[in-house]
Amino acid sequence: MTARPSPEPPSARPDGPRDRPPARVLGQPPPPTQPLPHPQPLPHPTTPPAAPHGRPGSGPATARDEAARGVVLAAAPLAGDERRRLLEGTHHDPHALLGAHPEPAGVRFRALRPFARSVAVVAPGLRAPLRSEGDGLFSGVLPLREIPEYRLLVSYDTDGDAGTGEDGGGGGGGGREVHDPYRFLPALGELDLHLIGEGRHERLWQALGAWPMVHQGVTGTRFTVWAPNALGVRVVGDFCCWDGTAFPMRSLGASGVWELFLPGVGEGALYKFDIARPDGSHTVRADPMARRTECPPATASIVHASHHRWHDQAWLAGRVGREVTESPFSVYEVHLPSWRPGLGYRELAEQLPAYVKDLGFTHVEFMPVAEHPFGGSWGYQVTGFYAPTARLGTPDDFKHLVDALHRAGIGVLVDWVPAHFPRDDWALAEFDGRPLYEHGDPARAAHPDWGTLVFDYGRREVRNFLVANAVYWCEEFHVDGLRVDAVASMLYLDYSRDSGAWSPNAYGGREDLDAVAFLQEMNATVYRRCPGVVTIAEESTAWDGVTRATHHVGPGGFGGLGFGLKWNMGWMHDSLGYVAHDPVHRRYHHHEMTFSMVYAYSENYVLPISHDEVVHGKRALVSKMPGDWWQQRANHRAYLGFMWAHPGKQLLFMGQEFAQGAEWSQEHGPDWWLLDPSYEAEPDHRGVRDLVRDLNTVYAATPALWQRDSAPEGFAWIDGDAAQDNVFAFSRHAADGTPLVCVSNMSPVVRHEYRIGVSDEVPAWVEVLNTDAERYGGSGVGNPDPLKAEPYGWHGRPASVVPVLPPLSTIWLRPA
Repeated sequence: MTARPSPEPPSARPDGPRDRPPARVLGQPPPPTQPLPHPQPLPHPTTPPAAPHGRPGSGPATARDEAARGVVLAAAPLAGDERRRLLEGTHHDPHALLGAHPEPAGVRFRALRPFARSVAVVAPGLRAPLRSEGDGLFSGVLPLREIPEYRLLVSYDTDGDAGTGEDGGGGGGGGREVHDPYRFLPALGELDLHLIGEGRHERLWQALGAWPMVHQGVTGTRFTVWAPNALGVRVVGDFCCWDGTAFPMRSLGASGVWELFLPGVGEGALYKFDIARPDGSHTVRADPMARRTECPPATASIVHASHHRWHDQAWLAGRVGREVTESPFSVYEVHLPSWRPGLGYRELAEQLPAYVKDLGFTHVEFMPVAEHPFGGSWGYQVTGFYAPTARLGTPDDFKHLVDALHRAGIGVLVDWVPAHFPRDDWALAEFDGRPLYEHGDPARAAHPDWGTLVFDYGRREVRNFLVANAVYWCEEFHVDGLRVDAVASMLYLDYSRDSGAWSPNAYGGREDLDAVAFLQEMNATVYRRCPGVVTIAEESTAWDGVTRATHHVGPGGFGGLGFGLKWNMGWMHDSLGYVAHDPVHRRYHHHEMTFSMVYAYSENYVLPISHDEVVHGKRALVSKMPGDWWQQRANHRAYLGFMWAHPGKQLLFMGQEFAQGAEWSQEHGPDWWLLDPSYEAEPDHRGVRDLVRDLNTVYAATPALWQRDSAPEGFAWIDGDAAQDNVFAFSRHAADGTPLVCVSNMSPVVRHEYRIGVSDEVPAWVEVLNTDAERYGGSGVGNPDPLKAEPYGWHGRPASVVPVLPPLSTIWLRPA
């Protein structure tokens, strides 16, 4: 890790300087003074003085000799307005005033070092003290023909006779030697600025933020921030006791980007930006592009460089070319801070992969891991879009967790929240004094439900910030997919707004055309740059073409949004409504379980039983079920069997895999104690978990259940109208036609010799899964022997079988 600079001494703090000039109005130059005494040459210079024009040899005295023996001339004082703007942090180009600049009399040096006792220019063979101009400004003109490779020797009242330099150099004679930040050229290239201005910098995190680097041969950190409305920006941090007076940044033209390279500042340094707003007031903000942050409630950004070495090359290579709609995809949703409370990323890496692999899930999905100030938001109100939450460790620790999951053969999805952001006054809201990341129209900027702000998707820099952020999580953290939260709230101008509280788009419609364009650009960019990654929309309306390609125009005139998958919120709502009814009433709600097949192939769907369905009074999944404890668990198991066989991928929130009865709480997480062998009812919960394991195992080994998820040829109703019996029977088909039959009996009665129509091409069928098996906590009713197909047509098929249907159960049959 790069050494961090020593903080300023106590005497440099605003509350304790001792030898400052008499108080006067800020920005006024001091009265004229006499030239300073001769600068003192360094004893035994490390290199001999160069001849004129840098040529070695004898001859007349060089300019450096003259500077070493002559008088340091007084520099012309700064114009009043320039001085004021520099000291108030509202100057757009501090590098023009500070640093070294040639002029007719030699080289003018000026430094801004608040609370310093003295400042001298040092170079091989030279040490020249600068004169104080007051307010921490020091200046002088040295009769040099060219600007040397110089440093500043800065002394404070607390410095002893042998100081230590901020960047490791010895001061010699008191003070500390430091590189002058204002002698460096911009550390951001013209191409970066061009791409930022165009809103097309797909790796924006490498251009903005804080980057440790070697610049012009010197180690330090480049700070850059986009703040186009600011009058000035300064870097503040623990390296300057949070007084940014000495470190104003320069504006890089029309890009709106401000930049400063600070030598000696390295990894681990805390920092923020002090921004002068258009009205002249100041606000101190965390870096929107910070890749690491302090742990909340602290809010500073941290200079970060990754040192993680990946070991998942085989995983990344294997996912390329894998079509997600034609592959097994079973997701375990996790809230990382509460899955095992108290564990950090590295501890989770020791437990989570083994647990998920044992249960057979192909993927985990993390609720938002980006930094957020309020834990009770579960991560859905983000302030640090580029920083994994520090609650659980460092960014490299998070990479270690992803790496461990990949090496266990498990994909990683993360929830991503580009729909809104909170109003915290140290974060994005009115970042540079005016609406910047949020929409300029207050009616469109405020989210009516969540008290947050909505991004301005029509501004190219904001769109770039979000598109690059999606790429960032995929490229830097190797995540395999993004589940995009609250897409519906982005798509509609009238979302949760009353009549008259919104304005239509240019065509008179309610669609947010800017948000549509943003989502299309985000998806197209992610799929182009990150092969094998999938994007998933949480979209709760019937928007046409969520998972259609962006270049395919639908009947509504819009191109597709370009997502790979979409959460099937309709199936979730309808099916949970059905199973919540007592079986005696289910015949009247039969369509709630069959209606999903009317639109099943309009999009590529995921069937989600997510965290949203087990909180806020909705009850845990097993607690939604009617009946006594046995019947609740039986309903729970039957429902999962139906879900795993239904077209679409599946997602299950943590705790529901072992039938946790209580709602999820982010304070204490799943009720793991239910699986303690000393608990009397532990077999009940272990049985449900064993079922989930077997569901995933059989699912992964049965192409009929996933190979044609998005093709109508992959599904056929056998009997979807048996409302009086509460029975649902259908078949699934692999690409080669191999079938699997699923039959769910949602009544608490055994149905003997229940005839099911099948193909006459399969002579016999075997029961491959039965949710009523005794090992799952069921009654043990089932079909242990093969079921021979009888040449008796039924359900429009040429043959039939007559299995026994256990109570409140789902059975799967495959060819013997």
